[in-house]
Amino acid sequence: MSGTSEGPAPAADLDRGAVTESDIYAAVGAEPPPYRSVFAAAPLAMAVVDREGLVVTANDGFGALLGSPAAALVGRIGADLVDLASDARTWHAYCEVLRGREARLRCTRRLKHPDGQSVWVQVTVTPLPGPEDGILLSVTDISAQRELQGRLRHLQMHDPVTRLPNRTLFFERLTAALEAGSYEESGTGRIGLCYLDLDGFKAINDTLGHRVGDRLLAAVAERLTRCADEAGYARASAPLVARLGGDEFALLVEDSTGTEQLADLAESVLKAVQAPFDLAGQRLSVSASIGVVERHAAGTTPTALMQAADTTLYWAKADGKDRWTLFDPERNAHRMTRQALASTLRPAIERGEFVLEYQPLVGMEDGRVNGVEALIRWNHPQFGVLTPNRFIGLAEEDGSIVPLGRWILVTACRQARRWQLDHPDEPPLFVSVNVAVRQVWDSDLVADVAQTLAETGLAPHLLQLELTESAVMGSAGRPLQALQALSEMGVRIAIDDFGTGYSNLAYLSRLPVSVLKLDGSFVRGFQYEGRSDEAAPPNPADEVVVEAMIQLAHRLGLTVTAECVETSAQATRLRSIGCDTGQGWLYSRPVSPDRISELMGNQPSETSAVGNP
Repeated sequence: MSGTSEGPAPAADLDRGAVTESDIYAAVGAEPPPYRSVFAAAPLAMAVVDREGLVVTANDGFGALLGSPAAALVGRIGADLVDLASDARTWHAYCEVLRGREARLRCTRRLKHPDGQSVWVQVTVTPLPGPEDGILLSVTDISAQRELQGRLRHLQMHDPVTRLPNRTLFFERLTAALEAGSYEESGTGRIGLCYLDLDGFKAINDTLGHRVGDRLLAAVAERLTRCADEAGYARASAPLVARLGGDEFALLVEDSTGTEQLADLAESVLKAVQAPFDLAGQRLSVSASIGVVERHAAGTTPTALMQAADTTLYWAKADGKDRWTLFDPERNAHRMTRQALASTLRPAIERGEFVLEYQPLVGMEDGRVNGVEALIRWNHPQFGVLTPNRFIGLAEEDGSIVPLGRWILVTACRQARRWQLDHPDEPPLFVSVNVAVRQVWDSDLVADVAQTLAETGLAPHLLQLELTESAVMGSAGRPLQALQALSEMGVRIAIDDFGTGYSNLAYLSRLPVSVLKLDGSFVRGFQYEGRSDEAAPPNPADEVVVEAMIQLAHRLGLTVTAECVETSAQATRLRSIGCDTGQGWLYSRPVSPDRISELMGNQPSETSAVGNP
């Protein structure tokens, strides 16, 4: 309006949208109530709507917020002005307030100002008290608060050193990517992850300081981001690069196209990290190890994906570092089985899940069973019967080999004594028991042996302890003292798998050893009849080596046992070159104590009389 008119306004003007509430009161010659003056002057944006949802009046603050004169808003649909109809839940609640079924509604909305800027507001909808019979819309500009919250969230979700998303934001994105709705409607339905850490980063931190270490991390982050951007070129989105902590980074590929895409990304990351870094005059070279996982998103959880990635990263480290390794389900299943065995080893000893089988040690000249080797088996309730190669290494790692070895020793000596009592007319059998090096270091092996012999009544010369060649050669200090004490006690000491380690025969003269057990690889290399079609051809040199070792061992006063004797031709050749004892499937597989008793009761006069059970 270009001017103001004096006196009451014409009746026709009351229907115009530009008429203000003040004009209405002036037309009827009345003063607005005091609260109306407050309504008009309040800095808070407010509007009154009727039960139909139409704006009855609005103050200047409401008009300024929406970039329109307040009078121009009268008659407009209030819900449209503050975007209350954009989602079903809010619209339903608003309608319930209009109908008097709900007392209040509060929600946050993002409004578009006519000048193009967005404004975040908090809308409160409240019925007016008394005879007004309307609804009050009050709108508070919270843009500054939202901006502050956004900055705080950014700080909370990003790493201050590299400015990359941190672990929290990474898992938030990963969780969202694995929600069914995010991959079922579009995309490949697959997800990939490269999980890496820097090789030797701790040494850089320790020697050059954390400031240099932080600069290196920031430089690595830049290169990873560049790799991700290049990988995302011509695709819907680039991989998310995040620092998970320390020197660990992750590149998350949503809607991956397969393992080839992840392999290419891992390869580019390796090359990027391998290039030298120039950091404030210092030139550094590092490498990275990367675990790569790629799979269907369906059925995958963030925890499962990260466990697979962590396992694969460990493989990359164990395989030599500076490489990427792809997750292998079979290898992982083996690892899981190994962990399951390790966690139940000690309880299995207490539950009595272990048993001993015995394999005959046969004299090459007369074919008689002179002794037996005790071989442990684990009757696992889940995995069945397990041979020593499945669990002895685990037992040595966690120390359970000490109680397990003690049980083997006691059980074997008790059984040897039982055979001696059951067959008083037969020469007693000696029993050979394998001993791990850790048993020597972590327990008093000499005391254990002495106590066992005393409790079982077995003579010391009927016990033979087998140690591997690598464990015996170079022994000094406590191990050597233990071996000497056992030998002085009358116990035989044998070196197992001889020929695969140091093979220092001269050193044998200074050790309390009485028996050499030749590794089966030598015997398998013999030339023997009827085996020309074997995949591994005979090796004549093995016969020469074995014959030389036997002759030298005899010169040192040692006896020799050949392992893995499988044919009569092998036995004949071993006997001809002077081998003392044979062990292998030609004579018998490992069998129960009862089967050994049967063999003792039917001792042969010739080697050929002893056969497989």
